Amino acid sequence: MNTTTPSLTWRLGLSFSLLLLGFSVAQAQDQPPRKGGEPVRTPVYPPPAPLSTDTARTDQVGQSQEFAVPSVLGSGPSKGVVAHYERLGNFSINSKLRDREPEGRASTNVTKNARAYIKAYAPLINHPHLKMILGLNYDREEFNFKSPEGSTFYRNLEEKGLKVIGAQLAVIRPVDQVHWYIARIKGELNGDYTSSELDVHDYLKMSGEFIYGWKRSPNFAWGIGGQLGYTFGRQSIYPVILYNRTFNPRWGVEALFPARVSFRYNATRSTLLFAGYTVDGYNYNIKLREPLQNGQQTLILRETELKPRVRLEREIYDFLWFGLEAGYRYNVSFNALDEANNKGLGLLRKSPRPLLLDNTLGGAPYAAFELFLVPPRKFLNKTASK
Repeated sequence: MNTTTPSLTWRLGLSFSLLLLGFSVAQAQDQPPRKGGEPVRTPVYPPPAPLSTDTARTDQVGQSQEFAVPSVLGSGPSKGVVAHYERLGNFSINSKLRDREPEGRASTNVTKNARAYIKAYAPLINHPHLKMILGLNYDREEFNFKSPEGSTFYRNLEEKGLKVIGAQLAVIRPVDQVHWYIARIKGELNGDYTSSELDVHDYLKMSGEFIYGWKRSPNFAWGIGGQLGYTFGRQSIYPVILYNRTFNPRWGVEALFPARVSFRYNATRSTLLFAGYTVDGYNYNIKLREPLQNGQQTLILRETELKPRVRLEREIYDFLWFGLEAGYRYNVSFNALDEANNKGLGLLRKSPRPLLLDNTLGGAPYAAFELFLVPPRKFLNKTASK
């Protein structure tokens, strides 16, 4: 990894410190925010759908006077269908080629790294004591290199469509007025497959999570649990802390540490601003068009990146919103290994052989645009009146 890249541990630690600071500085957590002695009306929306990381959102279920839920007042509108496009600026790539003896090296610039996805969410069950949500997604990522002839790996990735087709089922179970839990399971087909050559066994990736939490007030919910997934490159189990809080009519925080932390500013009812970071992980199975020098014809490509970001969400008209996002991508890992080196789970994984391709990517700014559909205003008013 590039030694000039800031430490992932340091950045996550800083964000977690800011998160804990909210516990000590927030006041009146058990009562709605007040101003001049009178309650201040904070916009109340139906629950948002999961974010692009596709893990269960902290606020994706509606309010209830009888059952505790992980939502808080002031969150944005529910996202039923989301279309997203993201583009990174040019960045360098330096590779150690360990598919030969002696080890080789190659370097060039990546002139295009674009990602796009479309996601849809639908409630299957929507009772006060039980919520069940079905999610579907299709993602695609592409690379172009300035000089792909420098490496077999570059030539194999050049203009190759790396795809993800996924489905998830999330269950949100309010237990009583204080306690709740979330359980989610997701399956994805990740790789460069086509419809004629798709083998589910070769491309299937499974992930899931379980979080148990407490609703301390309409403005404060938190929980602890664990996730199984690819956020940090390879499949692993790691602990998570959910923290969702509205401090006053303008400011709030939504976090699922360590994967993401976002501070929220409610500028108006139809304009929301966010600032924070996400840790994104990708894991693709690739069949090579041109074998490596050792004859290897399949690879596992693992990516992990840290992205400090700012984001704007704004209503266009009634049921249609847009989002603008910008930030900087710090690459943590971008490595390739043979499939045998990907076996096992977390700490139970056998001691791995050396990576076939050890890549170091330069940092790069990125920008994203998003359109999403939300419930019509008539539905919002009807929900608020109940």
